Amino acid sequence: ALAKGSDLEKALATAALVYNNSTDPEGKLSKAETKSLLQAQFGAFIQGQENKPKYQEIISALDEESENKIDFEDFMILLVSLTLMSDLLQEIRNVKTTK
Repeated sequence: ALAKGSDLEKALATAALVYNNSTDPEGKLSKAETKSLLQAQFGAFIQGQENKPKYQEIISALDEESENKIDFEDFMILLVSLTLMSDLLQEIRNVKTTK
């Protein structure tokens, strides 16, 4: 759908597609499914973050036994939060690309 979209548009469309391909018929994920999806699809960003308090807070919230499910908005907030705390973000900031 976004073959001619910008890199950023394609990135967000990919995030939406990954999320949608994992959801239940209501378009939501359980907390356990969310945690598994993040570990499978976002591992490079969360690797090595286990000792950071904010990471522990996020994962603890996903580990809680709860009927609350994660919608796409909450999923994107998790992605942004994990990205901002990631050591990988600093590496990305140091990369310069030319077009």
